[in-house]
Amino acid sequence: MTFAKIVVINGPNLNLLGLREPGVYGAKTLSDIERELRERAGARAELLFRQSNGEGDLVTFVQEAGLEGAGVILNAGAYTHTSIAIADAIRGAKATVVEVHLSNVHARESFRHHSYLSPVCLGVIAGFGDRSYHLALEALLAA
Repeated sequence: MTFAKIVVINGPNLNLLGLREPGVYGAKTLSDIERELRERAGARAELLFRQSNGEGDLVTFVQEAGLEGAGVILNAGAYTHTSIAIADAIRGAKATVVEVHLSNVHARESFRHHSYLSPVCLGVIAGFGDRSYHLALEALLAA
């Protein structure tokens, strides 16, 4: 399965990257990560970037991507640990999703150890900072 289009979806508070807890999430902004991913993808895939602090928006973004056959890199932020709706959107739209986390969620608070999304995702990449997105991109391009 080759993806001509990959949608990179970011959830709540990821618009604050670079400002929010740089010791945990790194110093790069979301714009920095987007620029680097575009450079890395080159002509291999069209990338579309979406970010929202609202769960319903993330559901819509996942549905749209899945229904059009795009691959998805998803950092749902805190919704990873709470959102059955996003998991249902992944399953319902038959989206191919790589779940991404900047930090190693399993080395953090116990409530971050459970993901409602992981069981319906192609894979999970966590703990590599902004490189987690690069690894997810390569995984989807190789899928």
